[in-house]
Amino acid sequence: MSMRSFPDRIRHTVMFEIIGLALVIPGGAMLFDLPATHMGVIGVGSATVATLWNFVYNLGFDHAMLRFAGHTRKSLTLRVLHALLFEGGLLVLLLPPMAWYLGLGLWETFVMDLAIVVFYVVYAFLFNLAYDRVFPVPARSRLAVA
Repeated sequence: MSMRSFPDRIRHTVMFEIIGLALVIPGGAMLFDLPATHMGVIGVGSATVATLWNFVYNLGFDHAMLRFAGHTRKSLTLRVLHALLFEGGLLVLLLPPMAWYLGLGLWETFVMDLAIVVFYVVYAFLFNLAYDRVFPVPARSRLAVA
């Protein structure tokens, strides 16, 4: 079984972040009663970190799957675990800068961020499921192996 190509991973990451930002900035501004500019800074800053994390995390996850399972096919249960681990790692990376920017304590920021995390867990699961159906991993050709 082959893995996704570098250009495919770039397409995946860019699509994920653009669609996510288009949803989270206006939704977050309304939900948290923040100025759109504040939510925009949080959204764009988070998207920048998330874009890098998305690429590194998915590449590492697929390499780990290939090494330990011999393939990169993800079951429904593995998709849920994949999304939860992704969001947990992102939370650790984003919480301190968000608290600083908003002038809130870590606990207050954590509670506020839970709504965003819940959104992104569901979004990541649905996006990756749809992405795999629209852009399936091509089967490895025998000529490429020879």
